[in-house]
Amino acid sequence: MANQAGIQPLILDMNVNGNSFLVHAALLWDEQEVILVDTGIPGQLGLIREQLAEASFPFDKLTKIIITHHDMDHIGSLPELVKASEGRIEVLAHELGKPYIQGEVPTVKRQILAPPTKVDVTLQDGDILPYCGGIQVIFTPGHTPDHISLYHINSRTLITGDALTSLDGMLMPPNPQFTPDMPLALESVAKLLDYDIETVITFHGGVCTANIKERLAEIANGQG
Repeated sequence: MANQAGIQPLILDMNVNGNSFLVHAALLWDEQEVILVDTGIPGQLGLIREQLAEASFPFDKLTKIIITHHDMDHIGSLPELVKASEGRIEVLAHELGKPYIQGEVPTVKRQILAPPTKVDVTLQDGDILPYCGGIQVIFTPGHTPDHISLYHINSRTLITGDALTSLDGMLMPPNPQFTPDMPLALESVAKLLDYDIETVITFHGGVCTANIKERLAEIANGQG
């Protein structure tokens, strides 16, 4: 296992009714921690184990899971991951996401109760987590009320969840079909202009490194 702090996308090519559903979760690590950001739809424990192994991290080294928001393609496999770790994995999410993830209130979009998973640590805007070279929490609501993005300080990498998407390496707006409050979502994008970002990992679309600042400004101004 690599000792120095690092970050990379964790690509999950999931099967949905015989069709490929590809997403880019994220993996961060240092000497003490291996952290997964988002978990895909239900039923991905085996795939996540495989992808972790491919990245040279055995599943039993996974210490924390950070959830960007409570949509089911982000929290779906969380219960089985926590269960398989026998409670070893710590779950972190924004304070507004906690009741959804714990199955206390119905999810915003599907109006169903998620299978409950305990949130161990609640996050707020501006929190800096002292892991992997520093991870700053940025509250980016709009796509969901509890949405956060994560800025990895060491590598100047932004993990957007669904606050942004991308296509062929170009940063794109959040998907309007699944973003109930688009004006708020674009205000959230504007907040990202305050950060020195070299690389972006979007859950839907993958990695972007080109024209980040320009695209953020265009998207925030509704010209995306």
